[in-house]
Amino acid sequence: MTTQAIKTTTMTYGQAVCDGMAVEMRRDPTIYVAGEDVGMFGGGLGVTLGLIDEFGPKRVRNTPLSETAIVGHAVGAAMAGLRPIAEIMFDDFLGIVLDELGNQAAKARYMFGGKVAIPMVLRASCGAGIRAAAQHSQSLEAWCAHVPGLKTVAPSTPVDAKGLIIAAVRDDNPVVFLEHKTLLNIQGEVPEGEYIVPIGKAEVKRQGGDVTIVAWSAMVAQALAAAEALAAEGVSAEVIDLRTIVPFDKEAVLESVAKTNRLVIVHEAVRTAGFGAEVAAVVAGEGLDLLDAPIVRVTAPDTPVPFSPVLEDAYLPNADKIKAAVLSLL
Repeated sequence: MTTQAIKTTTMTYGQAVCDGMAVEMRRDPTIYVAGEDVGMFGGGLGVTLGLIDEFGPKRVRNTPLSETAIVGHAVGAAMAGLRPIAEIMFDDFLGIVLDELGNQAAKARYMFGGKVAIPMVLRASCGAGIRAAAQHSQSLEAWCAHVPGLKTVAPSTPVDAKGLIIAAVRDDNPVVFLEHKTLLNIQGEVPEGEYIVPIGKAEVKRQGGDVTIVAWSAMVAQALAAAEALAAEGVSAEVIDLRTIVPFDKEAVLESVAKTNRLVIVHEAVRTAGFGAEVAAVVAGEGLDLLDAPIVRVTAPDTPVPFSPVLEDAYLPNADKIKAAVLSLL
């Protein structure tokens, strides 16, 4: 018996997100994209470039410069039976739409006893590293994680970006889809056609036995680089990419910690109340006897993101800081 090889294409992370949206839009005419300049200009960072050529302006809709209008209309459209993919340029602007997202989209299914679904995706760029300063560089996944009813995903690779955007579009609940700015142009092999990465499933990116490193989004690459450097010193690090923030795959983390007995959590968001604190609390609460050392977090400091290139580089977690954290446990 033979199995047919999966055909893949090399594309960037941004192209993978776009390809996933196009796959779904061809399959389901109720799916459409809306946001500032998502048509001819491909949105704020070019991710939707080319969609309007295939699907036209009725399904790739430019909106006014109003995040409230973008997300508010998407909530209503989803309740009425459509499946909108709304784009706001930066997750820094989530504060503008907290009512529409947190009070309406997240709660409607619960408040109506399951009689209404909210199949909408809210896409936003996140993260620092491109000198965009304090108001356009934050990582606010913990804001979304705190609201029951929202799912939140943050892929780290092109293949996961496509698989997760398709899964998000097919979900009957509101999903916040975070695309890190520094990842948009990285390239990778991506399956052609329909390809789904399940929401809520982490992935072991590297096997190891001495320490578990949990990361997501842009920090996965830094964790893998740290693991490579540690291997040269005889330390075997296991790297887990959460991929999904909510629901969080605690089983994968606990299984890894049971093997390594040490845990380092890495995220780009500021330290206080970052989602890493939730990961640490779950492991401490459900797997304290698995640990041979304290849980360590490697995060950004509790300050706004600096504009100065030198300060921004110092602000961001990186492979060297992760390596030092691991060595402190050993």
